[in-house]
Amino acid sequence: MKIPKRLQPLVDDGMIDEVLMQLMSGKEAQVYVVRCGEDVRCAKVFKEAKQRSFKQAVQYQEGRKERNTRRARAMAKKTRYGQKEQEQAWLTAEVDALYQLAGANVRVPKPFGFVDGVLLMEMITGAEGEVAPRLDEVTLSHEQALRYHAKVIQDVVRMLCAGLIHGDLSEFNVLVDAEGPVIIDLPQAVNAAGNNSAEAMLERDVNNMRAYFGRFAPELLKTHYGKEMWALYEAGELHPDSQLTGDFDFDTHIANVDELMEVIDDAKEEEDERQARMRDDDDDDIPYG
Repeated sequence: MKIPKRLQPLVDDGMIDEVLMQLMSGKEAQVYVVRCGEDVRCAKVFKEAKQRSFKQAVQYQEGRKERNTRRARAMAKKTRYGQKEQEQAWLTAEVDALYQLAGANVRVPKPFGFVDGVLLMEMITGAEGEVAPRLDEVTLSHEQALRYHAKVIQDVVRMLCAGLIHGDLSEFNVLVDAEGPVIIDLPQAVNAAGNNSAEAMLERDVNNMRAYFGRFAPELLKTHYGKEMWALYEAGELHPDSQLTGDFDFDTHIANVDELMEVIDDAKEEEDERQARMRDDDDDDIPYG
């Protein structure tokens, strides 16, 4: 097929020998099947920011560490340089996450490099060597659903122990090869310790998996792995090989509304006093006429 413009530099540099076919086109990127020597791999070509339809980048990027202080200041001030660097940080997030998670024994595609907005990575194949199907394209037996769900939950635990949450996990972001589920699409990976939405995103990821696998194994619909996982994580008791039960004791304590209103009234009173002191200070600063 004709070589896409964004892949031409990698062909010229010898990183890609042949572009075989386009595999998919999504909201974030286009994916091509390419030949690198004797190996068949995937080339994920990220779209430029103005072409992407993913609108919640700021929420997902909260808490990500930026080691270069000049770059961090520019990104915070949203200067032209800062916006360019933020875009680069967004693009490299998936590469960083893949290397980190592969090292944490999470089943993700193995990365082979990132050049000019193109991520070269392992091609996940099915039992017959074909392109692996997405989870939503597979009909599962009851036993397979339980086994695959257990594997995904184990990988989510290992991700969390590595400090990351997928943030957009669903049956559309999981491939199935001969050995089971492989988690893909990680540009929005969330910093578990530094993102205020981390708990909610983790629960959403886990509940998406519960809902999908629950179609084939209805007993999973009664589980609460997300809440159990986060409680252990917050307590410092979650480990990569933690054996979860899916059970969770919900707090049934009924809030005392009167006490809550007293706390709110006290806070309002303190804020009114603070504002009054600030006004008095401002008056003291007015020069005499």
